[in-house]
Amino acid sequence: MTPVRRRDLVVLAAGLAVATWLLVRSFYGDMPALDWWLPLPLGLLAVGEAMGARTLRSRLADLRAARSAKGGKPDQRPTPAHVRPVEPLLVARVAVLAQASAYVGAVFTGVWAGVLAHVGPALGRLQAATSDSGTAALGVVCAGGLVAAALWLESVCRVPPDEDDPARGARARPG
Repeated sequence: MTPVRRRDLVVLAAGLAVATWLLVRSFYGDMPALDWWLPLPLGLLAVGEAMGARTLRSRLADLRAARSAKGGKPDQRPTPAHVRPVEPLLVARVAVLAQASAYVGAVFTGVWAGVLAHVGPALGRLQAATSDSGTAALGVVCAGGLVAAALWLESVCRVPPDEDDPARGARARPG
C-alpha cells in the first residue's frame, strides 16, 4: 500500500474548488441557505481520527518499547502481559480508512472553498452571504482538519524500518 500523495489531495481540492465556484456562481440564487451545522460531521470525523491516531500511536510505541526491552528479533520477542497487542489487520484497516478520509476531506475542502470563494466577496452585496460565509469557512476548517487527522493516522500506521536490516527501505541507485 502506497501512502497518499499530498499533491493528489491538493489537485483534487483545487479542481473541486474551481468547479464548485462556477456552479455556485451560476446557481447561488436558487440554492437553499447553508445551515451552520452542515460541516460539523466532518469535524467530528476529524476529532475521532485524531483521537484514534493518538491512541494507536501510544499503543504501538508501548509495544515496540516492550519488545525492544526483551531483545531478540521482532517476530520472536514475547509481548509483556501489561501491553495490549495491536492486531496487524486492524492497523491495515485503519490505514485504508485514513486514506479514504484524506480523499473525502480533500473533496469537501475543495467544495467549501469554492462556496467561500463566491460568497466571501459578496458579503456587502448579498444578505445571505454573511451566514453562508461563516458556514463555508467552518466547512473549510472542518474538512481541512479531516485531511490533517487522516494523514496523521496514516503516518501512525506505517511500519518503521527494521533496525536489524539496514538495507530495508534503501533504494538501489542506477548506475
